[in-house]
Amino acid sequence: MIERINKHQDELAKLIERHVPGDGVHTTAIPSLFFMRHSKVTGPSYGVYKPCFCIVVQGAKEVCLAQERFKYSPADYLVASVDLPVIAQVTEASSDVPYLGFKLKFTPSQILEVLTDSQVRALPKESAKRAMFVSHMESSLLDAVIRFARLLDNPEDIPVLAPLFTKEILYKVLQGQHGVALEQIAIEGSSTYRIRDVIEHIMNNFDRSFRLEELAEIARMSVSSLHRHFKEVTGMSPIQFQKQLRLQQARRLLLSESTDAADVAFRVGYESPSQFSREYSRMFGLPPIEDVRRLRAQNDQTINA
Repeated sequence: MIERINKHQDELAKLIERHVPGDGVHTTAIPSLFFMRHSKVTGPSYGVYKPCFCIVVQGAKEVCLAQERFKYSPADYLVASVDLPVIAQVTEASSDVPYLGFKLKFTPSQILEVLTDSQVRALPKESAKRAMFVSHMESSLLDAVIRFARLLDNPEDIPVLAPLFTKEILYKVLQGQHGVALEQIAIEGSSTYRIRDVIEHIMNNFDRSFRLEELAEIARMSVSSLHRHFKEVTGMSPIQFQKQLRLQQARRLLLSESTDAADVAFRVGYESPSQFSREYSRMFGLPPIEDVRRLRAQNDQTINA
């Protein structure tokens, strides 16, 4: 079995190298599939993981969710079942053996379709589970992954077979050790399903203030239950979740536009520029303007390398 897994991983590595032009994150002919390549260890990357299934084909990666660290390598896979603000970093990569990654995005409706067509089903009374997990890669799951990736060499098969292979991959994950954490996002009435509605609301309104009572009403929970279940799912409170979204968006605006920190602070929902600067420094290690100057200098070095 180990020999078979190694053979599939070698094939998958060659396939990714064949379909990417160089380092970076790359789209593919399958809209839900993305490949990553890095020829050196990276610094922290801040962003929001949408629901996805991720594999490290070569190298190693670490994803931080709040105070938790999820480390994974070719022996594992990682799943995020709801939108989550994270910090990701490639921890093993070189020019000879670059980091290679595989990311498949999915939707709750796809999970529900698999549950409807199978005997794998969670019960609404199950307590909320963390919406991110790392699990051991099984040979049968990797079989499904490699067949899915091979579609890129036969693009005429993609419209028919890509949905079927996606369904097979999700089915295998649902059968795994942490499958219940994935099931719950699609089971109406489960606490995770209701927290998903709250996450969606915060994602769409991160720049405005809200009361916990408002979020509790969306979740159809008491305020104390909302706070407990939200933290079980995301690893943070609703306010901490919103803060990460605000600061990530502020950093993007500072990098992409010629504007000052105070203006960006107001645009992402802060009422006090000084509070914004303090929280920005705490998250990114430097005040806004110094951080942007550092990032631009790093980008210039990369371009000129």
